[in-house]
Amino acid sequence: MKTLLNQILGAFASPLLIGVLGAFPLAAHAEAAKPEAIRIAVPDLSAGTQHSAGGVVDVLRDQKVFEEEFAKDGIRVEWRFFKGAGPVVNEALANGQVDFAYLGDLAAIVGKANGLDTRVISANTRGVKSYLGVVPGSGIKTLQDLKGKRVAVFRGTALQLSFASALASQGLSERDLKVINLDFNAASAALAAKQIDATWGLSNLIALRERGLAELPLSSRDLAGAGSTQAVLVATGDFIRQYPDVVGRLVKAQQKAVNWLRDDANKGAYVELVSGLASYPPGILASDLAQESLSRYFDPHLDAEFVGLLQQGVDLAVKERLIRRGFQVSDWVEPRFLDAALQGPGQASR
Repeated sequence: MKTLLNQILGAFASPLLIGVLGAFPLAAHAEAAKPEAIRIAVPDLSAGTQHSAGGVVDVLRDQKVFEEEFAKDGIRVEWRFFKGAGPVVNEALANGQVDFAYLGDLAAIVGKANGLDTRVISANTRGVKSYLGVVPGSGIKTLQDLKGKRVAVFRGTALQLSFASALASQGLSERDLKVINLDFNAASAALAAKQIDATWGLSNLIALRERGLAELPLSSRDLAGAGSTQAVLVATGDFIRQYPDVVGRLVKAQQKAVNWLRDDANKGAYVELVSGLASYPPGILASDLAQESLSRYFDPHLDAEFVGLLQQGVDLAVKERLIRRGFQVSDWVEPRFLDAALQGPGQASR
């Protein structure tokens, strides 16, 4: 009976019917070209109960830019914050738990060097200052004074690469010191308790200085930029291949927050926003950004300068044995989404 039915269907199947039936796989594919959620990983730098990563992330979340962009499609935006910073974010990328990540340069470089299929689709920040924090009265004034000293560095994060760059600019390396791996909060506590001699950190060290618990003899600005850090937005290659239109829309939507952020008239509002989310005194961030042009600081372009800074990071990471093999950053960056986003009127300019 089944054979007879097949023969009848085969005999009367028309080109129109075949076309209709053949369209079903295409319709299913079109339906699948929309993800249920966009999962974004971010290192959590907050000292309080709220989440904060600073920069464009805090602005994006405050203005609900991505949520508004994808609400009409029923696509959820899931922000996933990780206290373990870069290494934990890379683990989430490796396990397929997230699709995008805002990362510092070293974490992104380590992930790529270890085989993660990621693409850099936008610059996030460039030239972020790092500070040397030392015990008051220690007499440490220069990096040369750190020889043989106990210095805390958050390994696996952009600060480790930053510190390596700063040391290299003075003919030093970690091998000249007694380096201890501590996260931001633990390093601050250890410095305040005089359990270490120094630490290399971010603007959180300004708070220790204000309380008389640390001296900040120098920053990367004093080293002609050596020791500054960059940050990027990466997407997984799998997500890009499956949903290129979604990636393009996300990068274009991001520009709304970027344009607001790069307007120096909004610097005060930005300081208040981040300070509130991160539970930091506003004066800390205001002091850190006092000499910075936000237009340059948050420039999203994947230009030759930024690519060159990332390549320097890769080469230094190889030299310092932070990664086994280097790679060409020009093969890693994928600027087509950003290029398209910047073509519209009112978008970010140089």
